[in-house]
Amino acid sequence: MDVIFRALSVYLFLLLLFRVSGKRTFSDMTSFDFVMLLIIAETTQQALLGDDFSITNALLLIVTLFATDVLLSMIKRKSTAAEKLLDGTPLLLVEHGQPLHERLSRARVDEGDILAAAREKQGLERFDQIKYAVLERNGSISIIPKSE
Repeated sequence: MDVIFRALSVYLFLLLLFRVSGKRTFSDMTSFDFVMLLIIAETTQQALLGDDFSITNALLLIVTLFATDVLLSMIKRKSTAAEKLLDGTPLLLVEHGQPLHERLSRARVDEGDILAAAREKQGLERFDQIKYAVLERNGSISIIPKSE
C-alpha cells in the first residue's frame, strides 16, 4: 500500500508543480531544460521505488500512475471546472496588434516569443499585423493575422 501512496503523492505533486510553473515551461525546451527533465525523472524514480526494486513494485507503480492519469482525464471530461484547474485555459496575449503586458508577465512570455511564433506560423514580422496571439493550454502560441 505504501507504493501506491508514494505514486499518488508524486503524481499529484508533479501535476501541481507543472501547473504552478506555467504553460511555457516545456513547450520550447532548451538543452538545460532537457537536463532538468532528466534530473526530475531520476529523482522521481528514486522517490517512487524507494528500496524496493522488484518487478512487482515497478508494475504496481506504473499501473497506479496510469490509473491516476485515466481517472483525472475522466473527471476532466465530466467537469469543466476540473478541466480548467488541471489544464488551464487559453490566454489572450495580443489584441489588435497591442501586447497585453500584464498577461505577458503573468505567463512569463516576452514579445520576442510572440514575434517568433508569428514569423514561424504566419510569416508575420510586426505586431500591427497580428489580430490576436493566444497562449494555448499546451503552451504553444497561436497567431491570428489581421485581415488584409
